[in-house]
Amino acid sequence: MATIPMQQSIQEVPWTLPKRGTVAMACLITAESAIFTIFVVAYLYYLGRDTVGPKPSEVLDVPIFYTVCLLSSSFFIWLAERAIDHGKMGAFRLWWSITSLLGLTFLFGTGKEWQKLIVQDQFTIKTNLFGTTYYSLVGLHASHVVVGLILLLLTLVFSLAGAVGPQHAYRVKTLALYWHFVDAVWVVVFTVVYVVGR
Repeated sequence: MATIPMQQSIQEVPWTLPKRGTVAMACLITAESAIFTIFVVAYLYYLGRDTVGPKPSEVLDVPIFYTVCLLSSSFFIWLAERAIDHGKMGAFRLWWSITSLLGLTFLFGTGKEWQKLIVQDQFTIKTNLFGTTYYSLVGLHASHVVVGLILLLLTLVFSLAGAVGPQHAYRVKTLALYWHFVDAVWVVVFTVVYVVGR
């Protein structure tokens, strides 16, 4: 039985070093992931070990609306990335603005929750172990949202001033990685605090 020889053309693609920005962001995300892991483990370890109340179920409301806002912001920042890739700066500014607005809405929700816990429920970081770990974990995440929002808003301002264009698409994508990370971390925090811990 004759076999038909098959020719395979393998195109060699030269390997290039990853860009410094990508490597730096990957290192930052790795380090921050380690920090969040420590806080999540501490939260779970001390969960239910309090001798005095209140318990999570007594004071925590599940922030579904604000969670949807934050998680949907990842979709809009992805649209912004695509827009700047194609040189559509008007669309980029629109999607980037929506991303920023959703992030601000989420942060407002966190502030509103804390205001209710501190003023109405008299629940502070010194109340018990749950208070200490709750404010530490949720506060750590909120601080990352604040940093992300500052960077998003600065980028938006520079874009409106004409200082950000398609030639900066790579930098925009690098910044977007951080925002995706913040969103992904919230999935873990939300699950641990408002689902498992409640």
